[in-house]
Amino acid sequence: MENANAILLCLIISFISLPSPLTSLPTCEFPAIFNLGDSNSDTGGLSAAFGQAPYPNGITHFHHPAGRYCDGRLIIDFIAEDLGLPYLSAYLDSMASNFSHGANFATAGSTIRPQNTTRSQSGYSPISLDVQYVQYSDFHQRSPVLRKQGGVFEKLLPMEDSFSRALYTFDIGQNDLTAGYKLNMTTDQVKAYVPDVLHQFSNVVKGIYEQGGRSFWVHNTGPVGCLPYSLDLFPITAAQINKYGCATPFNEVAHFFNCKLKDVVFQLRKDLPLAAITYVDVYSLKYSLFTQAKKLGFEDPLITCCGHGGKYNFNSKRRCGSKIIENGKEIVIANACKDPSVKVIWDGIHFTEAANRWMFKQLVNGSFSDPPIPLKMACHRMDH
Repeated sequence: MENANAILLCLIISFISLPSPLTSLPTCEFPAIFNLGDSNSDTGGLSAAFGQAPYPNGITHFHHPAGRYCDGRLIIDFIAEDLGLPYLSAYLDSMASNFSHGANFATAGSTIRPQNTTRSQSGYSPISLDVQYVQYSDFHQRSPVLRKQGGVFEKLLPMEDSFSRALYTFDIGQNDLTAGYKLNMTTDQVKAYVPDVLHQFSNVVKGIYEQGGRSFWVHNTGPVGCLPYSLDLFPITAAQINKYGCATPFNEVAHFFNCKLKDVVFQLRKDLPLAAITYVDVYSLKYSLFTQAKKLGFEDPLITCCGHGGKYNFNSKRRCGSKIIENGKEIVIANACKDPSVKVIWDGIHFTEAANRWMFKQLVNGSFSDPPIPLKMACHRMDH
């Protein structure tokens, strides 16, 4: 109870006396986006490295697999659309990639803190945030040199001033929390390593700032206790399930992480005087989708759209797109539901395009941000 009260107090303090958006501010002209993150914003990184996210991923918008663990677009895709930029190519993808408007360093399964395990053992990408930062640094340093060679390099790489004028987006941390539970840690043990995780996150933001980055858009982490993946994989008691069907210990850890992340953002604002850092509360939006699904036009929020069997239509051994051989023919046994547009969860872990679109519409105007500044004004620092 003491922990819950501390988290509640932190959340209350965080939202007291927030400044109003300055409507007189000019719109930012972001020439590029550089994204770092996990599967919530991966547009093809893991697929390029370890094999394409299989059909039926991508069916709603792209009509074919497009490197995303989703039936269509992710929040990062809607961000790009809103800023008038093409979708981000994954840094690791050499196939038809155009980096003139930015690059995506996110990979599915990524953690902030290196996990010291191989992908086959843990299911996590070896491309943790520190690796993504190294990739970004290399991209930043080499782009101007290559661009001067002209020709295709000039067309496919960002202009030199794009790095200082770009929007830097982050959506990572969820896998750091579930990593502990995979190792049979208690909720208190997971909480104990959160400060170290966020220290490493802070170092990456500082590193990008030192290289000229100024505008940062930071998503907090979602309610992992509402994901079919968590409900199916980790041991929980009936008493730990709330009235919405979510596991309270996992959501409590996410709250704790987010509260500490907000503290880190406040400190970064003090340490980086020229940076505009926006903290975006996607947790609240995601939780609303689970708790108010019907009101928002969705149904059965805990039931996976693309899955196979079990209470939540989710089986970790039969993930979305899983196939079997029957009578000499390959058959997809974990296929998509009839109407993904009314589902919240796509594959037991990730959200549908419809859910991502709804969330983006709520956050784009700054209603769930601190400071409450719209996406298109995120280059402006609003001091508290």
